Amino acid sequence: MSTPAPQRTRIKICGLTREADVHAAVSAGVDAIGFVLYAASQRAVTPARAAELARLLPPFVAPVLLFVNHSAADAVAALAMVPGAWAQFHGDETPAHCLEVARESGRPFIRAARIEDNPQGAGFDLLEYARDYSEAHALLLDAHVAGYGGGGKVFNWSLLPPNVNAHLVLSGGLTAANVGDGMAQLRPRCRTLAIDVSSGVEADAPGGGTLKGVKDPAKIHQFVAAVRAADHHLAGKH
Repeated sequence: MSTPAPQRTRIKICGLTREADVHAAVSAGVDAIGFVLYAASQRAVTPARAAELARLLPPFVAPVLLFVNHSAADAVAALAMVPGAWAQFHGDETPAHCLEVARESGRPFIRAARIEDNPQGAGFDLLEYARDYSEAHALLLDAHVAGYGGGGKVFNWSLLPPNVNAHLVLSGGLTAANVGDGMAQLRPRCRTLAIDVSSGVEADAPGGGTLKGVKDPAKIHQFVAAVRAADHHLAGKH
């Protein structure tokens, strides 16, 4: 019996601010580039800067604009500045708000879901969330942290429901060392799985942590290689 061809997991690198990092991500073979338009973020860029960086992208590498509680008018205006960009909502946006932006801009959208590690806690229901945001092209799963946007924290993947009728994007504290484990846990639970990384491919800061918005080309290539290796490993298990 022949081994099934590996599923090619889509990869998005988020929080880019520099031309060199866009080129590094493209050369590594990523599928999407994320630009943070949330002014309070240390990785924030303006819509004009996002448009400037997005012009460096070749065909079939998609720009994604990350919004946090922007008005529908502001989100639509930003999307109009970046041809082909997707919207990604990380704030308190309702399904109606997301749909309004999607319909007025003609662009698909991703909705972030903030996952708490405590299954007995506030009672976040991913299945209900998926129904509420059924018009989203995908749900991005990130750890629940104070404030908005990604916090670079891993959540307990095993707490997720065994079957989610949605395309999922795994995010939150991913690195080349742990992304394969996350893929193995989540791929059987959803329609398709994609990966989103930001802090896990950032340059190391001299005093510890990372340089927010400054990516490390070597880490990007190592991360992409780890995802591809996991694709092959998971294909061999079927």
